[in-house]
Amino acid sequence: MSIEFILTGRHSRERKPKVITFVPLTGFLGAGKTTTMIAAATALQQRGRKVAVITNDQGAELVDTKLSRSALDAVAEVTGGCFCCRFEDMVDAVKTLVAADGVDTVIAEAVGSCTDLQATVVRPLRLHYGDAMIVTPLTAVLDPERHLDFERAAERGEPESDLSYLFHRQLAEADVIAANKLDTVRADQASEIVASLRSRHPNAVVVGYSAATGDGLDALLEVWSGPAANSAVDLEIDYDRYAAAEAQLAWLNQELSLLASDGRFDPTLWAQDVLRHLSAWALATDTMVGHAKITAEVGAGNFAKLSLTAAGAAPVLDRAADAAPGARAVINARVACEPEALDRAIARAVSAADIAHAVASSAAAAASFKPGYPRPVHRVAASAARPRSGD
Repeated sequence: MSIEFILTGRHSRERKPKVITFVPLTGFLGAGKTTTMIAAATALQQRGRKVAVITNDQGAELVDTKLSRSALDAVAEVTGGCFCCRFEDMVDAVKTLVAADGVDTVIAEAVGSCTDLQATVVRPLRLHYGDAMIVTPLTAVLDPERHLDFERAAERGEPESDLSYLFHRQLAEADVIAANKLDTVRADQASEIVASLRSRHPNAVVVGYSAATGDGLDALLEVWSGPAANSAVDLEIDYDRYAAAEAQLAWLNQELSLLASDGRFDPTLWAQDVLRHLSAWALATDTMVGHAKITAEVGAGNFAKLSLTAAGAAPVLDRAADAAPGARAVINARVACEPEALDRAIARAVSAADIAHAVASSAAAAASFKPGYPRPVHRVAASAARPRSGD
């Protein structure tokens, strides 16, 4: 079965078919997949590749898409479900990007609560589109603090939670474990984390790096050209536990209009205060934050972007915006609580920030939701996937 996006390119003085390289990223919420994706795309473009990226989410209005479009020319999104449940939408996005922008490399980040991607995304792509697409080793991006949190819970003898189960299934199926944000932990901790991951996942290549600083990124790009060790292994996955883990999370995507009461306000500080209040609420209620992200846009290309990945943590500023009379804000939050609780928490956080910065905000009624049961379009066993040279 051929795919429609085989292009013709020039290599030296010969015309040869150009084959698309597809880089699949997985990893838990807040691991830094989008930052990794943008940093990797930028680095590959500097090496002469034409790179596009695809964001993915259960809902619409994605902060990650806006951030990606601010840095890259070719960006698409797949919403309404993970790549496994929106497989054809993902393939259509690749076709559109290649046809419109002539890309030769696509990096795609799956929803942070998704797993079983070897069977439901990687193998179906290789099976159906293997003549036109090189699928690189499946890479799981890991946040060291999240990893340590789950490890501490295990050391305390706590039963494995469904979210911990999901987290570890993502690592178990990965060909590459990309330990991101190592600049945020002590050097000795970083070494211990990498060593521990290599011991527990001997079939995976473990790379330590920081997408934010670029340190170690070249090593990650290098391993994408290597063999995919785990693609031939059928991952044991309890779909009921997988679904239960996703159902623990409330998902909120909300758009707000902001208007300064005193002429101008600082949208960066407003967004920072929203996340500070959310962080304090999560800490006080012992609620796990998968991630919460905010953009506040005051004009084309002029927007603030901040994120939060743990209860009680300080918001991380990715970029700031200029002061302005008004702004359009988008909030994405993935939090382990009931949807109604998240709606109330976000409403209180927004109200507090409005008061602090003399802002009048208006938004459609918040409508958090929980993802439905994962139902992949394709699920291909290892024995059914067509082998490729180098896999």
